[in-house]
Amino acid sequence: MEPDIHPTAIVGQNAKLSEDTVIGPFCIIGDDVSIGRGTKLMSNIVLDGVVEIGEDCQIYPFTSIGLPPQDLKYDGRPTKIKIGNKNIIREYTTIHRASVGGDGVTEIGNKNFIMAYVHIAHDCKLGHSIVMANAATLAGHVTVGDHAVFGGIVAVHQFTRVGAYAMVGGFSGIGQDIPPFMMASGPRARLYGPNVIGLKRHGFTDDRIQNLKRAYKVLFRDKLTLKEALDKVESELGHIEDIKMLTEFISKNTRGICR
Repeated sequence: MEPDIHPTAIVGQNAKLSEDTVIGPFCIIGDDVSIGRGTKLMSNIVLDGVVEIGEDCQIYPFTSIGLPPQDLKYDGRPTKIKIGNKNIIREYTTIHRASVGGDGVTEIGNKNFIMAYVHIAHDCKLGHSIVMANAATLAGHVTVGDHAVFGGIVAVHQFTRVGAYAMVGGFSGIGQDIPPFMMASGPRARLYGPNVIGLKRHGFTDDRIQNLKRAYKVLFRDKLTLKEALDKVESELGHIEDIKMLTEFISKNTRGICR
């Protein structure tokens, strides 16, 4: 089936639109855009620059994807955006193409739910099945693991990492890495223990959650240095896959760990 393009839409001659793509009224699609089959653009959407969007995505009105980054270092070089399959991107979201100093790609995985007014800056790397509530903002070079959840009006500092299965409460300011499996909240966010409700929703057993609670206590509440805490957790629980993921994440931090 040919793409369904509304007569008021403007589509570049070299844009690649797959089968069953729907381009709604007043959308503007640049020459270097490719869109996978089954993806639907509602109306008044701008896709510009080198943008690859996968299959079965739903993109809502007044979203802007692929425009230049808000970065004074950007020199106009051809960077890109890659977006996977089955993403929902709601109204007024902005996603910027990469700048300099990274690998040249702003990347979003599959099955993410990106709500209205979200901003995803240049060079961000998002995994799969992430939820970002209204007006959550990621600065440049932020990395987000699978199944992370952001409340509304969250702001994340550039180069910060948010681990898989983490939960960030609304109105929070994130300036240091949020470890996987943990909850963080506050204007200068601090940790509040494992994300128990979220982990249960994802099928974590009681034993897995208890192990994460034990690790959390040693790492963040036993008044040890970070090295002492990591050594203790690795010696006592290091054979457990979730704990390996947690300690490896912490060991690789460059901005400090939210505590």
